[in-house]
Amino acid sequence: MSRIGKEPISITSGVTVEVKDNFAVVKGPKGELQKQLHPSMTIEVKDDQIIVTRPDESKESRSLHGLTRTLIANMVEGVSKGFEKKLEIVGVGYRANAAKNKITLTLGYSHPIEHVAEGVEFAMDEQNKNVIIVSGIDKQLVGEVAAKIRSYRKPEPYKGKGIKYINEHIIRKSGKAAGA
Repeated sequence: MSRIGKEPISITSGVTVEVKDNFAVVKGPKGELQKQLHPSMTIEVKDDQIIVTRPDESKESRSLHGLTRTLIANMVEGVSKGFEKKLEIVGVGYRANAAKNKITLTLGYSHPIEHVAEGVEFAMDEQNKNVIIVSGIDKQLVGEVAAKIRSYRKPEPYKGKGIKYINEHIIRKSGKAAGA
């Protein structure tokens, strides 16, 4: 049995979950998420808990069991708490300006880069103006948008300039003077 899939998901207060024909709708204080789940999984809502069961012990069913449970758990957590990713801009002259769902990046190119994303919000950290905060209720969308912003100027290994995740460690290379 899947160690992740067999655990029940507890529904926090203020969150409602409706499952009909493996189409899950989760509503909470931060918003609403909908997702079509795999038809072979059985999803039951009982006593403020969601239980996901699989039909058999095939490899595909075992794989989908943990995945389905995690997707629903992320939906419940997203509408109650939300998700956020923090990105740090490193480099002289690199900066960003954030509005609600639009961010303008100046990353050393001939023009500023504007990124507009629906379903997420951008903010700049108050203490450190080089930190971008991407937040939203959909974990997958927040991760995709953060990865897209990072891809505009990935951190380079010599000086570490670029956009990196706040907890990411960049493996540095020595320059040509140290290699001689």
